[in-house]
Amino acid sequence: MVSTRKDRGESRTTVIAAIAANLAIAVLKFGAAFFTGSSSMLSEGIHSLVDTTNEGLLLFGMHRSNRPPDKRHPFGYATEIYFWSFVVAMLIFSLGAGFSLYEGLTAWKQGHEIEAPLIGFLVLLGSFLFEGTSWLIAYRAFNRTRGGRTFRQHFRGHKDPSVFIVLMEDSAACLGVLIAAAGLALSLYSGDGRYDAAGSIAIGVLLAFAAFILARETKGLLIGEAASPELSDAIRDLLITNPHVTGLNELRTVHLGPHEVLVAISIDFQDGRPSEEVENTVTELETEIRQRFTDVRRVYIEVQNRKDHLMLEGIAGEPPSTTP
Repeated sequence: MVSTRKDRGESRTTVIAAIAANLAIAVLKFGAAFFTGSSSMLSEGIHSLVDTTNEGLLLFGMHRSNRPPDKRHPFGYATEIYFWSFVVAMLIFSLGAGFSLYEGLTAWKQGHEIEAPLIGFLVLLGSFLFEGTSWLIAYRAFNRTRGGRTFRQHFRGHKDPSVFIVLMEDSAACLGVLIAAAGLALSLYSGDGRYDAAGSIAIGVLLAFAAFILARETKGLLIGEAASPELSDAIRDLLITNPHVTGLNELRTVHLGPHEVLVAISIDFQDGRPSEEVENTVTELETEIRQRFTDVRRVYIEVQNRKDHLMLEGIAGEPPSTTP
């Protein structure tokens, strides 16, 4: 499915909803941790606070990425959202996972008793409802552009980190609430506070895993990923069906941001065509590509003989070009 910029506002709404939910949940969890002395509850409070900070950074990154191009950054600042997304992944690992593991290991060694457990369970129930609502908003935004792809395929191919980071965070948060509830319940049933500590450790491991997945995905976006196969195929069809184009030498795409794609094209015209006709065709193709695919912000079309293209590609040591 070819994405468009129409879901940019929806991405912002997803992040803002997650900030509101996690901030309220963090306050509740820290209050419950204070009254119950639960280690896993404290870990969950830290988790929610880190999530709130992370989503604030995502919102900041989205704002920064909308700045117009300038002399130092002629292609604009859209890639900045990928940088802040990578920072978020590192914070989940260092703060969320780190503090949860530290708190859990400390509680395991020292031991503690659970007090006022009813408060803890009520807060966890409320937290699950809030987190579930935020997750549902993020999932709907994520699922709206999925098309016929599987969940895993769409997650790997999704170019808007603000959506899949919130979805991953909320998924980890919902699982974390269930882990905290299980640890609290087992500690009460057995009278052994180490079950609660084990819940905190498990939450830390869960967050470390989530951070690894997010870091891997955002690293690919930072390096530069191609547009979706659907978008590339649609542009290729448009080019090769043009009556003036005799061959497509190369088509390369790269995401400068979630909804900003750069397209570089090398095409071959029939020999002997007047230069004015070639220039007009190139202008028409650029205009049609921009109008039909709103995510495409920059189009560079090079007119080149097929043999010359292959020769120059071989000299430069380029990888095989994307040709039909």
